[in-house]
Amino acid sequence: QVQLVESGGGLVQAGGSLRLSCAASGSIFSINTMDWYRQAPGKERELVATITRSSNTIYADSVKGRFTISRDNPKNTVYLQMNSLKPEDTAVYYCRFNVWSLGSLSYTNYWGQGTQVTVSS
Repeated sequence: QVQLVESGGGLVQAGGSLRLSCAASGSIFSINTMDWYRQAPGKERELVATITRSSNTIYADSVKGRFTISRDNPKNTVYLQMNSLKPEDTAVYYCRFNVWSLGSLSYTNYWGQGTQVTVSS
């Protein structure tokens, strides 16, 4: 099995910064893409950023120029540096890894437990 543990959420004022981390552990053979999603109250979960194994990145338009996704492959960890935070960034943030686990025949998506980010105005 594979477990994802997130950290780094919290309360910050508008214009501030936070850095989220998500580390995977367990029977991991390979990790393909690593993603950050978020879900605000009453809204659907949305993709914030994606990073491929070769570190190509994709961002939602709403966070371009403010958020940066990065990964540390030996540590099976993904980061999300969030700058110039806005109240509308308030949400629960989830990481998702596309993992080939030992003994598996294909890649499977695993989710973190979520971490709350609250931006006050």
